[in-house]
Amino acid sequence: MNTKIYLRKNEERRIKAGHLWIFSNEISNISDDPQNGDLVAVFDSKNNFIGTGFYNKNSLIAVRILSDQKTGDLRAIFRERLTNALDLRKKLYPERNSFRLVFSESDFLPGLIIDKYNNSFVLQVYSFGIERNIDLLIEVLKEDFSAENIFTKQEEHFRKLEGLPVDNTVYLGEMKSEIISDGSVKYTIDFAAGHKTGFYFDQSDNRYYIERFVKGKSILDAFCNGGGFGLHAAKAGASSVTFVDSSSNEIENAGQNFRLNDIKADSEFIVSDVFDYLESCINHNKQFDVVMIDPPAFAKSRKSVPVAKKGYERLNKLALQSVCEKGFLVSSSCSHHISEVDFIDSINRASIKAGRKIRLIYFNGASLDHPKIPAMPETEYLKFGIFVVD
Repeated sequence: MNTKIYLRKNEERRIKAGHLWIFSNEISNISDDPQNGDLVAVFDSKNNFIGTGFYNKNSLIAVRILSDQKTGDLRAIFRERLTNALDLRKKLYPERNSFRLVFSESDFLPGLIIDKYNNSFVLQVYSFGIERNIDLLIEVLKEDFSAENIFTKQEEHFRKLEGLPVDNTVYLGEMKSEIISDGSVKYTIDFAAGHKTGFYFDQSDNRYYIERFVKGKSILDAFCNGGGFGLHAAKAGASSVTFVDSSSNEIENAGQNFRLNDIKADSEFIVSDVFDYLESCINHNKQFDVVMIDPPAFAKSRKSVPVAKKGYERLNKLALQSVCEKGFLVSSSCSHHISEVDFIDSINRASIKAGRKIRLIYFNGASLDHPKIPAMPETEYLKFGIFVVD
């Protein structure tokens, strides 16, 4: 680690406050010609050491800070950070063997996501430095974490931003299905067909929360994916649950999970575009006591925010029109570029257009295995709100 990177005047302030990205336009000088993925030492404009990080000349994020110390022992860093990450999850979820083990910068392993499904570890790598040293990481997972299967489920968008190939790799074992538990509900995870890494751990805590008000009620779980929200509602005593998703694979998976948990509530599994289904409900005067919507991200970039806000407004308007009087709307957004203010405003606008009065009774973000760095808003993305509908 011989390369030294010097920042422009005052650009170190954000880093010293806890942010872990250095952007290319914040750099004033580089001592030599580092290669993508090299460890570099970062200094402020007065030659004071700031930290050590992975360099990428082809990315807007030129350096991802790994440590505030001068270090080059990546195996030791990986082992320490992974151990600390597992210790935290075991404190938060002592009854579970499956959760988000590593949440990138929030666990001080920049550009790395690891979801743990029993002894299968699913990776997403968005850092050139992590990619170049992936063999060290795999060795630690095998030696210290009893890994039986290790493979990647990459997202093309973020890999391309980092200049990395999109292909997935099996590093150990095979990409076989798993049955996991979130502490209450069991799920069959089909990694070959599932979205993201196979399961949305970020909504785990919120799925538990909706159990407070679903007993004896009719439930719509829209964009149901594997059925997490609806399954929790059914186990908590809902009278009926309707699962809707545009993916036939996900509806099949939701039905399989329903049977896996031996749930007795009335159920319906529908393959449909959610917008179309809600419009059909409105046209046929069909309403539910609780409507839960958890759509995919509508805003992939800042440029798409205006269109995304209109999309959230239209979706929530349709959802509100499908809620019984004194019922509940449970609404989510996983778009990082949609702020909490934008999210609430879209739902409020939707309520006006739907002619419904709403009251926000609960607001949350991602589950506890997705910690946030206060100085780094990029580590926060999920918005989850529960509204009483009058």
